[in-house]
Parts: sequence; C-alpha cells; structure tokens
Amino acid sequence: MRRLSEFDLPGSGSGFPAPPSPLSAARRGFAGVIVEVKSGDKSGGWSGSEIERRLLEMGFVEGAPVHLVHEGVFGRDPIAVRLADRTVALRRREARAVMVRATG
Repeated sequence: MRRLSEFDLPGSGSGFPAPPSPLSAARRGFAGVIVEVKSGDKSGGWSGSEIERRLLEMGFVEGAPVHLVHEGVFGRDPIAVRLADRTVALRRREARAVMVRATG
C-alpha cells in the first residue's frame, strides 16, 4: 500500500486549484489571494453581516493579495496581514470569515 504525499493532493501540481481555507488557519509567511469573505452567525458579539461589512471596508475583497506578516506571542493572536498597500491587525476569530487560497 502506498501512502499519499503532498504531491497527491489537489492544488499541488495536479492541475486542480487548492481548496480555499480560512485566513485564521494560516501561519506567518503565508501568501495568498482572497477568494471570498463570508461570516457565520456571530463572532465576538458582532453579527455575521457586520463582520463582513467591516472586513470589506478594510479592503478584504475578492482577488486581493494577502501576506501574513506577524502573529501574536500568546496563542498566535492577533495577526498582522499585509493587504495591498496597508497592514491590518485582526483577531483570528475575525480572520475566519476571510477565505484564501495559497499562491505558491
């Protein structure tokens, strides 16, 4: 029996794009592009639509390049994300609403 390797996974050179994942799961050094912004019912006391609105106002829009440049010392929270021409700090629970795809 053969074990799967990273080369057997979709998005690793097989011609299929990698599935999007939440920005909150990324580690420092991650580079990718925003696929969509979607939030659940509530996060930190705000409604899902309020989180989405605030993220969109900050520039988290589909197709924008993102780079995770810093993680907090305790619990890796908050994170600092380089977004086009600005750096934005987010809590990981807010970053769960940003779906991204790695670019390399």
